[in-house]
Amino acid sequence: MRYQISGKQIDIGEALQTHVKSELGEVIEKYAQRPTEAVIVFSKSAHEFVCESVIHLSTGLNAQAKGHATEIYAAFESCREKMDKQLRRYKRRIRNHHHSRPVPVEFGEGSSYILAPSEEPEDDDNGVAQPIIIAEMEAKIPSITVGEAVMQLELTSQKFLVFRNEGHAGVNVVYRRDDGNIGWIDPRNTK
Repeated sequence: MRYQISGKQIDIGEALQTHVKSELGEVIEKYAQRPTEAVIVFSKSAHEFVCESVIHLSTGLNAQAKGHATEIYAAFESCREKMDKQLRRYKRRIRNHHHSRPVPVEFGEGSSYILAPSEEPEDDDNGVAQPIIIAEMEAKIPSITVGEAVMQLELTSQKFLVFRNEGHAGVNVVYRRDDGNIGWIDPRNTK
């Protein structure tokens, strides 16, 4: 497994990197059979240290956790405990999805834009103000089942997930509703 441990505007020593690899390695080995990569980023927010980790699993799913504390090791421990809890909770489902999926998840490319209104809006031919595009990025869209999409949403702190439904190759969205449930948008099913 590949570890990518870094710090945002703080220096990470070899001792902390070794500690992170051994502790997180134990958690991952216990619950996830074939992880591919772990990305751990340490940063500082006011007086607290923040540790964010994302683990890419061979099933195509990602698990992420975030911990805060006044000491850097304590921030990592908080993050590790949250990751342990998530992976333990979804261990059976992660392994079941792993065995039913003979090939890795395929990712398609999509464009993502950030739009911002301008001080003086540009008008189109009909006199309607158009926002200015300030950023264009590539987004990876996984080709997974609805069940895998819901599990991915539960494993991360994202509010929504856009994915290509393996059942019919259409673009779908799962999202967290305000009432705590998960919503699913499948444009193909509308009439």
